Amino acid sequence: MTTLTLFELVSRSMRKNIKQYYLYFFALMISVTLYFVFATLQNDKSILAATFGDVAFASLFKASGLLLVAIVAIFMLYANSIFLNRRSKEIGLYQLIGLTRNKVMLLLIIENMMLGLGALVIGIGSGALMSRLFLLILMKLIGTDGVIPLHFSGTAAFQTALVFAVLIGLTIIQMLFKVYRTTLLQLFNSDQQMDRPTEVSEVLSALLGMLGIVLIVTGYYFSNTLSEGQLLMRITITLVSIILGTFLLFRITIGWLFYRFRKNRNGQLGLKNSLSLAPMMHRLKANSSSLTLITVLSAMTLTMIAIAYSLYYSADSESRAMMPYDFVFQNNELDAASFQAKLENEGIIFHQETMKAIRLKGSFSNDEREDRTVLLLPAEDLKISDTNVVIPDPNEAVWYKGQKNALEKETNAIAFPLQVKLKEGNTSFNIQIVKDIDRYAMNFGVSGRQLVVAKETLQNIREKLNLKEEDAIVNIKAYRLEKNSDQAAASNMYAAYANAEKVLPDFYNYSRESLRKFGLIIFTAGFLGLVFLIATGSILYFKQMTEAEQEKKSYTILRQLGFNEREIMGGIIRKQLFVFAIPLIMGMLHSIFAVRTASVLTISDISFPAAIAMAIYTLVYFAFAALTVGYYRRIVAEAL
Repeated sequence: MTTLTLFELVSRSMRKNIKQYYLYFFALMISVTLYFVFATLQNDKSILAATFGDVAFASLFKASGLLLVAIVAIFMLYANSIFLNRRSKEIGLYQLIGLTRNKVMLLLIIENMMLGLGALVIGIGSGALMSRLFLLILMKLIGTDGVIPLHFSGTAAFQTALVFAVLIGLTIIQMLFKVYRTTLLQLFNSDQQMDRPTEVSEVLSALLGMLGIVLIVTGYYFSNTLSEGQLLMRITITLVSIILGTFLLFRITIGWLFYRFRKNRNGQLGLKNSLSLAPMMHRLKANSSSLTLITVLSAMTLTMIAIAYSLYYSADSESRAMMPYDFVFQNNELDAASFQAKLENEGIIFHQETMKAIRLKGSFSNDEREDRTVLLLPAEDLKISDTNVVIPDPNEAVWYKGQKNALEKETNAIAFPLQVKLKEGNTSFNIQIVKDIDRYAMNFGVSGRQLVVAKETLQNIREKLNLKEEDAIVNIKAYRLEKNSDQAAASNMYAAYANAEKVLPDFYNYSRESLRKFGLIIFTAGFLGLVFLIATGSILYFKQMTEAEQEKKSYTILRQLGFNEREIMGGIIRKQLFVFAIPLIMGMLHSIFAVRTASVLTISDISFPAAIAMAIYTLVYFAFAALTVGYYRRIVAEAL
């Protein structure tokens, strides 16, 4: 018998464990690639100038980089923990045949360093090649047509190497604890220790199971009441309730339901249920923490991607809800006439509305303050360009409250009709608001709470309050272009009248700015979401790989008894559907409530874009389920 050198031992060990490591290596390499691209975009001054002119967005990008590192750190430590548990007997055997703990530790460190170094080199190389692609995606998302030169960034490479060296160092510390703080007996019994179920009385299980559901429902309830004050406390209650409830659901509730199912069938589960429900019941205790983590990560990812995509998808409609007209002039007849002449000279077709509005101070019956600025707009004039405008009855008004949910304290809880008392000197006039609408009737830059009334009502107010033309009357000229293709040119003409006191923002610039902001958000959210998805899918895959190896003996017995591969795979596929689908369904439920809460940030309905984002996430997520089923198929095929 020859004595193996440490290098030969490492070489043999890596060849033997390559089936376990390939997805970990791939996930690590993707993480390095994405982080390097992130660091490249973050450190290139020309890109910063073109995309992150806004300091807040530059900060957002840096914060996203830190979050990216945190996600990768959790993934690496969790995956390393799974691998160490799987290799516990191997580590114990090395010690049993005479290797010192130092040599075993050295072997593990060399393996880990080789994996990490390989992933780092390939990841940085891939990142350098893919940086241009990601930059083009970013430019497309934010609507920039220019070409930005991009070179290999030594700073980004050094930053990436430093970050992943620290992360690999953390996994080495984890190995130190495993090798030096674990006894031989614990190493050989580690799989039994993790899966040994705790006997809990049926009544207590039922109570704790119900408590899990109650906590989740409580979290959902508080998520819908975040706008009612004490925001921090309500957010804390929501998060704690949902996370604790999810943990109890996986730890107790599902196990209790499976127990009831088995009891109702007198313990006769049949082949498929034995291969699907029985292993899950046995391992629920060991898996509850990881399933909770995966559910919470899935919920975070789904929420982040759904909101980001919804904001990006709704950018144009949101801008139109804020600015129904392309250009507006108020009390500026000369500039309006000059601008109109330029449009005509350039052959740009437009529709122009002229209206006389009234701007006054007033008090609302649901608000004690009397200094609210109110803008009264004539419904008949607005209706010429917007057929959805309804002409209210005399002395009644409709409140166009664009952005009401995000920026205003008033909510849908306002009881209508609402009285508004308009004052001018010692005289007052009362009108009644019959309802509100979640958009603006006039561009938001025209100051005042926008109340749309009939012309007859406006005339009554002018006469009753004896309003002078030069005080309260606002002459508005509003323009809408017939072709979207003319907006850029018309916007440039409009900029010539730029004066903060007289000219208001135009629709084209506002919508382009919204697209840029939301494009940056969807870009960073997509980056983080991809890493979240790889991390959660890989963790589930590694867990299932471990279980497949542990159940291999059972498959051998079943094959010897005459069950074919197809019959056994039927039960295994059912188990995988449970394992992958339950965290996804729970994560999706959590995210639906989170997205619903976050919908106050928009005027548009975000249900459709959120559903698209969740559907894409689900498709990618189940790719890991398909990989897992493929691994089980190989195990079952080799079992006989």
